Amino acid sequence: MPVTRLYLIRHGQSAGNAEGRFGGHGPTPLSDLGQRQAELTAESLAKENVSAIYSSDLYRAVQTAEPLSRLTGVPVLTKSAFRERNVGVLEGLTFDESKQQHPKDYYALVNRNYHHVITRGESYRQLVKRAMNEVWDIMRKHQGERIAIFSHTGAICFMTLHLMGAIRRDTKQTPWLITSNCGVNRFEIRGRNNIRVLAINDTRHLSDITGNDSFAAR
Repeated sequence: MPVTRLYLIRHGQSAGNAEGRFGGHGPTPLSDLGQRQAELTAESLAKENVSAIYSSDLYRAVQTAEPLSRLTGVPVLTKSAFRERNVGVLEGLTFDESKQQHPKDYYALVNRNYHHVITRGESYRQLVKRAMNEVWDIMRKHQGERIAIFSHTGAICFMTLHLMGAIRRDTKQTPWLITSNCGVNRFEIRGRNNIRVLAINDTRHLSDITGNDSFAAR
């Protein structure tokens, strides 16, 4: 079976990230730093012969994908399935505001309760179902190619956990995999049961603007 390369890329820093707020499905744009991160990410991925670019349809993710599209000539295909988790009543709040106003939802989120449905939002389980259904559909369409998917920290965390086999039917809580703004998770995929993790949170391409904070956890 041909090897498919999959890149999961978190969007660049958004205005909401800079303020420490839950972004959720809000239309927050990239900050100036986020735009520079997106440009450096595009320059790096353009060297890897990416042939398909998908993105969450939220503005901050699309903004991050666009520089790669311009460099490669590959169009950005937006998918609502790659949106961040719908955090419902927590959207737009700071962490402290969320803890004070909606403690049950807040603690379920930060403790990664897999089945908890946030008030007027969704659960991590629902997030995984919608995102991974789309991933496998894309993998069938682009078998043997190199695919970039631009998404969000929670979505990428749980897509990665699923690809690693760390989520089962009886899962109640999970670890949290940090993905920095414009960090890249890299995979080689030969089939659903034959997946190789190449890098988690690879940020080496950002070293010009982050200095020694740039790293790739392998």
